[in-house]
Amino acid sequence: MRLWSMHPRYFDRQALTACWREGLLAQAVITEPGSGYSHHPQLRRFQLMDDPRAAIGDYLTAIVDEADARGYHFAREKVRATGFAVRLPLNDGQLAYEWAHLRSKLQLRSPDVWARWQALVFPDPHPSFVVIDGPIADWEKVILHPATERPSEQRRTSESEDSSP
Repeated sequence: MRLWSMHPRYFDRQALTACWREGLLAQAVITEPGSGYSHHPQLRRFQLMDDPRAAIGDYLTAIVDEADARGYHFAREKVRATGFAVRLPLNDGQLAYEWAHLRSKLQLRSPDVWARWQALVFPDPHPSFVVIDGPIADWEKVILHPATERPSEQRRTSESEDSSP
């Protein structure tokens, strides 16, 4: 299961449809605890919210909004609840890691989408999240990708290179 943390505008068709499908699965698990993937680590960030059903519903709404903008027909009526007024915290290290992971997938399967975004160092988060300083999430199964440094680490590296003689 992958519930991406970046804005869905960066997704290719495969990522958008997979995120929708996996988000619906997450919604089912959150709505009916104890079934399916109820202990999947990526669900923790939604399950810890005051209203997990509305939090995952808002997440799905942004996915279906992007699908609508592209002319796809996702079944918006499958979103069971919305209206969670709080944006979930997202560590910048997690967002950077996921961005590198998605870009590696895009480069292989959707070179045109990869080309559109390959120069972007740090993406906007999904509308359900607000970016805070922090490392890759403890629930993430880390696979090494190039460019997985946090933005602050990238700035420090480039600043030290700029000041060298």
